[in-house]
Amino acid sequence: MDLRQLRYFVAVARERNFTRAAEMLHIAQPPLSRQIQLLEEELGVPLIIRKSRPVRLTEAGRLFYEQSLQVLGRVEQMVEATRRVGLNQNRVL
Repeated sequence: MDLRQLRYFVAVARERNFTRAAEMLHIAQPPLSRQIQLLEEELGVPLIIRKSRPVRLTEAGRLFYEQSLQVLGRVEQMVEATRRVGLNQNRVL
């Protein structure tokens, strides 16, 4: 699992549509679908109900979505804090 897969999953969950999520991410739809499929295989559970339109999240998918938002938010905080320290805008205590 990597951050790219988390970002892809969050995009699909937000858009509730693989095609729109792929457009938003500026990638083709088949690679997006494949990355979500690989993520589900790694986790061993389905995250998305594909047979419905718009697509829906499973119960596990809803939990994973909330956790993914937290992880990605924390990564963004880490990046910004690191940049500030690197630019001498903050001191590490």
